Amino acid sequence: MKDNPEKLSPFRKLLFRALDGIEWVGNKLPSPLLLFAILALIVIVISGIFSGVSVTNPTTSEVVEVKNLFSLSGLDYIFNSAVENFIGFPPLGAVLVTMLGIGLAEQTGLIHSSLKSIVFGVPNRLLTAALVFAGVMSSLAVNAGYVVLPPLGAVLFLGLGRHPLAGLAAAFAGVSGGFGANLALTSTDAILQELTADAARTIDPAYADTITVTMNYFFAAASVFLVTVIGTLVTDKIVEPRLGKYRGEEEENLEKLTAREKRGMRLAGLGFLVTFAIMVYLSLGPLRGDGAYIDSPFFNALVFVIFILFFVPGLIYGIVSKEIQNDKDLTTLLGKTMASMSGYIALAFTAGQFIAYFRETNLGTVIAFNGAEFLKNTGFTGTGLILTFMGITMLVNFFIGSSSAKWTILAPVFVPIMMNLDYSPEFTTLLYRISDSVTNMVTPLLLYFPVIIAFAQRYDKKIGIGTLISMMIPYSVAFLLGWLVLLLVWVLLGIPVGPGAPISY
Repeated sequence: MKDNPEKLSPFRKLLFRALDGIEWVGNKLPSPLLLFAILALIVIVISGIFSGVSVTNPTTSEVVEVKNLFSLSGLDYIFNSAVENFIGFPPLGAVLVTMLGIGLAEQTGLIHSSLKSIVFGVPNRLLTAALVFAGVMSSLAVNAGYVVLPPLGAVLFLGLGRHPLAGLAAAFAGVSGGFGANLALTSTDAILQELTADAARTIDPAYADTITVTMNYFFAAASVFLVTVIGTLVTDKIVEPRLGKYRGEEEENLEKLTAREKRGMRLAGLGFLVTFAIMVYLSLGPLRGDGAYIDSPFFNALVFVIFILFFVPGLIYGIVSKEIQNDKDLTTLLGKTMASMSGYIALAFTAGQFIAYFRETNLGTVIAFNGAEFLKNTGFTGTGLILTFMGITMLVNFFIGSSSAKWTILAPVFVPIMMNLDYSPEFTTLLYRISDSVTNMVTPLLLYFPVIIAFAQRYDKKIGIGTLISMMIPYSVAFLLGWLVLLLVWVLLGIPVGPGAPISY
């Protein structure tokens, strides 16, 4: 897992030792499947201990109380919701449907051939930056980037003779760390804008009506380049050297494309372009809807769209390459793809129970409101207030994975507090997005964390939570420091965080 210590600077030796310690401790934890089962049991016990503890939403005056699962009614819920909790585990359907398309493209050899064309056509030094950048921009597809890019990043790095886990980490860092950055507006912008405006309306309804979906655009667009540069440097200078040379069983031997592979690539590429054109037509026509484009029926079905965009070229390539000669061949290849996801499916069962129990007991909501109350009582202003708010947000992110769910809880409390201290709602939302993004990649409770572990175990069957966290901590810390510097410059120069969105209220 480590590079030759003789070639490392004293700083990197110290850093690698610290990360090795984190990995060792983390890997002493049970397997992810068993860990989520244990966490589910802990939630049940804690809900019994704190049963009846309540908080009041200061905006709606709604009382939220911890529900007791350590009771007869709780036992009834546990037994009768088990199947629904498994099926309703948010990433499960998205992962399996997407992997059917990606898996066919992989099983037929399309991804392998595409990899060869990329390896022989793209300079190695640009691959890391391109991968991180693609991860950042993937938030256009909401959470699809978590499913698509990490496994592709691993395959690309492996094909170049680099460590596949470094490619997986780079893509994961781009997707999760860059979730608050993009060169275009995303559905996240729309969701957060609505929640921010609702919270601001309690203080200043007139101002709330001026808050638009572009409220963080200037800062988010600049952050794309920040995250790309930092993600590239961390991958090339810290993560990959620490991983050392890959000596696993998976190999990706790349030779020049054969005539049949070239023909398959051409036809698959043509199939992709035709399919893509049809998808564009559907997004602008029959599936456009009447509301905002990013909230259209087409975007709501993006997982299925991605499945089609991989499936059609994979099918065409399989027919040309003779990997698919009849319907039985197609069924066999799809079956192999699902067989490779069997470990993740088992993991999804226990993870689904834990997520459902945590939500049902209201423990996350109570923790979030108590954190907000703590901030209110600190009496901090200026830098102290900003850093405390960001710290609480990062802490809450370890208990509630969904960005919109957290802001639904925190915005009604934090936005009015910050407005009373002359910080604009748009600036407060920006602070939230930074804090949320930098901790996504290091919290095991992120809904897609088990997905990433499942992908990583293809290259290292013994990989545990500690290994993944130790790989991602350098990104998390570097992104946070980079964003704090950018934020400081932004504030000192007084640049609006978005069109018509000042820092001060």
